[in-house]
Amino acid sequence: MKHTRIDPEAVWKEYASGKAYNARIGLYDRVRQNEDFYLGRQWEGLEAPDLEQPVLNFLKRAVNYFVSMLVSDDVSAVVVPRGETASAADEAAAEVLNAELARVLERVRVQSLHRDLLRNVAVDGDGVFYLHFSPATGEIEVENLDNTKVLFGNPYQREVQKQPYILLVKRELAENVSRRCGFEVAGDSDPDGGAGGENADTRLVTVLTRLWRDERTGTIHMTQVTRDAVLRPETDTGCRLYPIAWMCWENVKSSYHGQAAISGLIPNQIAVNRLMALAIHNEKMTAFPKILYNAEKIDSWSNRVGEAIAVNGTPGDAVATSFRAADMSGQVTLIIKNLIDWTKELMGASDAALGSVRPDNTSAIIAVQKAASQPLELQKLSFFRFVEEYVHIMLDLMHAYYGIRRVRFSADGEGGRAAGLAVDFAQLLAAAPEIRVDVGSSPYWNELTQVQTLDNLFTKGIIRDAVTYLEQLPDKYVRNKNKLIEKLKALPETTAV
Repeated sequence: MKHTRIDPEAVWKEYASGKAYNARIGLYDRVRQNEDFYLGRQWEGLEAPDLEQPVLNFLKRAVNYFVSMLVSDDVSAVVVPRGETASAADEAAAEVLNAELARVLERVRVQSLHRDLLRNVAVDGDGVFYLHFSPATGEIEVENLDNTKVLFGNPYQREVQKQPYILLVKRELAENVSRRCGFEVAGDSDPDGGAGGENADTRLVTVLTRLWRDERTGTIHMTQVTRDAVLRPETDTGCRLYPIAWMCWENVKSSYHGQAAISGLIPNQIAVNRLMALAIHNEKMTAFPKILYNAEKIDSWSNRVGEAIAVNGTPGDAVATSFRAADMSGQVTLIIKNLIDWTKELMGASDAALGSVRPDNTSAIIAVQKAASQPLELQKLSFFRFVEEYVHIMLDLMHAYYGIRRVRFSADGEGGRAAGLAVDFAQLLAAAPEIRVDVGSSPYWNELTQVQTLDNLFTKGIIRDAVTYLEQLPDKYVRNKNKLIEKLKALPETTAV
């Protein structure tokens, strides 16, 4: 019996319901406006050809500061075996998973993905990672999605794993979809299915991916449909977690969409731009002197150099003079400066935080910058939780799709590596090890401090064994460290110590 959930008409009704909710809260207009203001398109739609349109885009600078502050901390995931007393097998399993996680995160260039995600979170209000396994490459893939392209079944519930279903919206070329599916798929025009020119382009078709948890098995099922056709019938993915990691900049009650960092501050940006435009216009109109002449003596005035002017009456009488209007009030520029400064202060992006002050007192500036970063602590916690969520999803995908594959990992705990060892990830993850995400406030300096401390301990003779010294040294500081350790171990004891 065909499952009603894969019926395109039913899925499209759910899609329409999700779009209606987003429209009610003004999501589409708000995201469009926020993107324009972040990119500097802050005079869109204004019909004023005679008015200058300056842009003092302090919002973009503040957002870039927020993103740089949040990504400055490297985030690492550590797999910890369940229980306080872990067996040797548990430790070996954790070692394998840690090595594979590090490889996957390096391959997908997670740091670049983090920057794009946090930019979306600060500007649009939400950031989304969609993780899936690609049969073509045999690897886990990570995609950054727009918050307008992900619709929750219960929009009043923020928790991803508690959703009755999730819809992913994508605009694709109908030609490519037809080739992939083996039958003709017609293009459509979807007002909210894409961004910019995608909406009205009938060469594109809206593809909906529906994800839901089956109540009988507890696993995630999926299907893909267009308005009229089933592209992919109902499939059991074998995963137990929705492959969606979600982060909000600032939570909004009873909504899965968050508040962006710049949403409430756009009126300030408009006021600054408008005041600056009027100030420029005023200067254009009044900065240069006006010529006033006596029309009873001169029929018309000419500014041509050396041209003779006919005068009625005595030429010695005053026939013309210049006039200069009063200067613009200095309060205008003061208001503009105060508006920018106060807005940045309220955002937590003061001049000290942005580095726009003279370093006369280094200690004081460092203290101010540290205090200025405190308003981002809540966003940091949200980001760390987001990382933990997608790491759980990665392990879930490994459990469902990896099967038996060869891996490289440190098996002996002393730097030695086992190459090409076949590992069954389904059995390996059956114990469901706990995941802990460790975050360093400044890992680069922490690593340098560790190296300096090791050097001091070795120099003072507290550490006398060269092998122990090398084992504690971070891998990236010494090439072929494992081979060096093996050679040192092969040397006589008196030589290696």
